[in-house]
Amino acid sequence: MSEQHGHLEGNDAAVQAHLKRLRRIEGQVRGIQRMVEEEKYCIDVLTQVSAATKALQALALSLLDDHMAHCLVDAARKGGEEQELKLKEASEAIARLVKS
Repeated sequence: MSEQHGHLEGNDAAVQAHLKRLRRIEGQVRGIQRMVEEEKYCIDVLTQVSAATKALQALALSLLDDHMAHCLVDAARKGGEEQELKLKEASEAIARLVKS
């Protein structure tokens, strides 16, 4: 993320957890690719797509939780325009997650 929008600064444990999750998801997606290449049964492929989708959703919720616990709380302490911006960003992010 850009400096303007915040980042996972000072939270190495969270970054490592997110990266570990992403590596697992990457492996799941590669597995799905192999299943398609090998022309596996469609329902089995769809089951794996569903599992990867749920894993991405869990990652998104974890990132959102981190954002609210750090960036949003910091902005709320500062108040004013920054608070409004961060609240709007969080609201828009939640709306995107709900729609996906």
